[in-house]
Amino acid sequence: MQGQAPALQKLWDPVVRVLHGVLVTAFVANYFLLEEGDDPHQILGYLAVAAVVLRVLWGFRDTGAARWAAFWPTRRRLLRHVQALVRWEHQSIPGHSPIGALVMIVMLLCMTSLAVTGFLMEEVDYFWGNETIEGVHERIADGLAALVALHLFAAIAESVLLRENLPWSMVTGRRRIDSTAPQSWDQ
Repeated sequence: MQGQAPALQKLWDPVVRVLHGVLVTAFVANYFLLEEGDDPHQILGYLAVAAVVLRVLWGFRDTGAARWAAFWPTRRRLLRHVQALVRWEHQSIPGHSPIGALVMIVMLLCMTSLAVTGFLMEEVDYFWGNETIEGVHERIADGLAALVALHLFAAIAESVLLRENLPWSMVTGRRRIDSTAPQSWDQ
């Protein structure tokens, strides 16, 4: 029937939503609240890298929007997405847009890099007090903060353009998806 809003459909499963919550909590707490290098900072760092590993593995197991093959930012998908943006076409496609997927992958790599540099600073005597490693760690954290800000801005902008609360779909796991619209950037 014309004029009806698309029905809510399952998009993000509980595993993805919990892991997203863990990563958000770990980053916000470590970047803004906790003392660098203290035990809570380190514990959240280890928890974050465990969440990254689980998310990567889940991307091979899951059959929905979180599956790597469903959103991997191929050259073709990225080109189609950029062309759609240039034409000011906003499509309500389930899951990550190709550019959003690229940012998400870079954020996961940043979290992993933070874990590696943090581990080196705290657990490897050779790097104890090494200002270079500390500087790299801080720059990665600042870069991740910029990516998080970009991620939030893009989610809010797309929400406005699509007239849909995209961040809320990560909380509920459901999103209004138009079944007549393309279901991937490959179509």
